[in-house]
Amino acid sequence: MMRLRQHLASSPIYTSAIARIRNKTHHHNHRQLPLTQKLRTSTQNKLLLLIPFLLVFFFLIPTLLLPPARTMSSSSAASAPFEKPRAVVKKLLAESQPEGQGATVRRSIGRHELRNLDPFLMLDEFSVSKPAGFPDHPHRGFETVTYMLEGAFTHQDFAGHKGTIRAGDVQWMTAGRGIVHSEMPAGDGVQKGLQLWINLSSKDKMIEPRYQELQSKDISRAEEGGVEARIIAGEAFGVRSPVFTRTPTMYIDFTMRPGSQLHQPIPEGWNAFVYIIDGEGVFGREKAAPVSAHHCIVLGPGDGLSVWNKSGAPLRFALVAGQPLGEQVVQHGPFVMNSRAEIQQAMEDYYYGKNGFERASQWSSSA
Repeated sequence: MMRLRQHLASSPIYTSAIARIRNKTHHHNHRQLPLTQKLRTSTQNKLLLLIPFLLVFFFLIPTLLLPPARTMSSSSAASAPFEKPRAVVKKLLAESQPEGQGATVRRSIGRHELRNLDPFLMLDEFSVSKPAGFPDHPHRGFETVTYMLEGAFTHQDFAGHKGTIRAGDVQWMTAGRGIVHSEMPAGDGVQKGLQLWINLSSKDKMIEPRYQELQSKDISRAEEGGVEARIIAGEAFGVRSPVFTRTPTMYIDFTMRPGSQLHQPIPEGWNAFVYIIDGEGVFGREKAAPVSAHHCIVLGPGDGLSVWNKSGAPLRFALVAGQPLGEQVVQHGPFVMNSRAEIQQAMEDYYYGKNGFERASQWSSSA
């Protein structure tokens, strides 16, 4: 109450009202007024004396009756712990294996231990040096998302598309009805990155191919509480990526400083996993054992992912989540369809150069 009085005493409204009372009282003391005017003046003075009490009413009563105001802070809803955090239901170390032409990848999703995680078909962490790479090969029925971590890769396809993605850049390729392309190192030394395969629904498998390519500087970013997010797809800390995902997908590269924690919402019903790029962290439950680099962690149902970096070094990982398609998956190498008959058709189309593969037999990359 003392603070309220001090606040009123300094209020311009209160100060102005008291000044008017004093001026009128002083003025009235220096002249004689008729009786009716004296009565009117006396009534006005009494009303003016009520102003402080009215101000108390207007300042104090709303404070008592209305709910507390919501204050803005440096943390958002994404930093609040969940009632039902997603627990780790599977942990898999990505082991090295040969792929392409002389290349090496660490495959997690796509191995027999984790054949797929609807809508995700494969995840490779690649590490490639010249002359190794991934020369001319076809795709049909899904999307590839290539995210460069170090170095650069050059891509070219039979439709004339060509480009180079460098560290931090993303290429989101929708193969649709058919693409033949090559992916090769663009510089000396080791080129590193992640490639994710995302399934397309049966209605989208035969659409025309398309690309979305983002340079590192154009990828949406946000930072909060010692956690930096590079938002390739979806949303984090209230910031959304401009990338269109035909199969609804979240793909975020998080870097956490030592001692930081993260609580990232994930849409209900979506399948989700984490791939650890560098460092180690505690995922799902604060008392869980830490998990180190090159592990793929599958998350169970819940509100979102909780992570703690209790180590003395930065933790970097990719969080990926997607809406399940709930359709049958039939895969034969670079073709992913819904039935064996469709796979057979894809192979025939590629061999005979039709239904999207018309340019396949006449084209070869410069690689």
